[in-house]
Amino acid sequence: MAKRVLTIVVLLPIVIISVWLGSWTTTILVAIFTGMAAWEYAGLFKSGKYQPGTTLIVAGSVALVVARQLYGFDGSSLVLVLLIMTLMIYHVFAYQRGVETAAVDFGISLAGIVYLGWMMGYFISLRNLENGFWWIALAFLASMFSDMGAFLIGRKIGRHKMMTRVSPNKSWEGYIGGVIVSMLLTTLIAWGIHLFIPAVSILGGFVMGLVISILAPLGDFGESMLKRPFGIKDSSDLIPGHGGFLDRIDAFLWAAVLGYYLTLILI
Repeated sequence: MAKRVLTIVVLLPIVIISVWLGSWTTTILVAIFTGMAAWEYAGLFKSGKYQPGTTLIVAGSVALVVARQLYGFDGSSLVLVLLIMTLMIYHVFAYQRGVETAAVDFGISLAGIVYLGWMMGYFISLRNLENGFWWIALAFLASMFSDMGAFLIGRKIGRHKMMTRVSPNKSWEGYIGGVIVSMLLTTLIAWGIHLFIPAVSILGGFVMGLVISILAPLGDFGESMLKRPFGIKDSSDLIPGHGGFLDRIDAFLWAAVLGYYLTLILI
């Protein structure tokens, strides 16, 4: 717990300042997290004797984040298509060299750059909206409150397990408690922001808290699904007390995507 708290104390101000400054400062931060998570993602499958293109996954994921800042969605789609072609060429030659898992490896590599590069790009898209800092803060807090509420309530009264194979410690009681906590606290935070930023509505906070707390935990389950077949608990130990970068962004990936589209509706 001491390591977890110390890591938060060190990292949280860096994240807040980077997102507050916006533009390339935010992009660099997101690119670093994306690159490290992509490296861990490739490592998971390598531990299972697959041979995804680690360098291409890392470089491609980071390229999609940078492209989102430079060109928005239209330019990013071109980069994505070029990456798909590059990945296929790489794995075709890998098969020619005798790599029998090349076809599956191609799917793993492609999934990695879409899952991480394309989805992490939504942090950039959300930040670049009007009042983007406040909307991204609400999306981030909605996911964090959900996780916090689920942990505390699940530990106290959790009896009915949700997905015993994927994440055996998570309960329905914790999940529902997380939804309620997130909905209430995110609405309260939105009310406070609304006092000096009227465009950030109280209704927006309520909707963010409700939708993200219901759906974003599935990102956590999804990342657990990636690790379970290989008997891995944490994607790495690079973040003391928190595991790896992939472990930290799992639910936030979903929160960024949901937050972006919800904000478009709300504004």
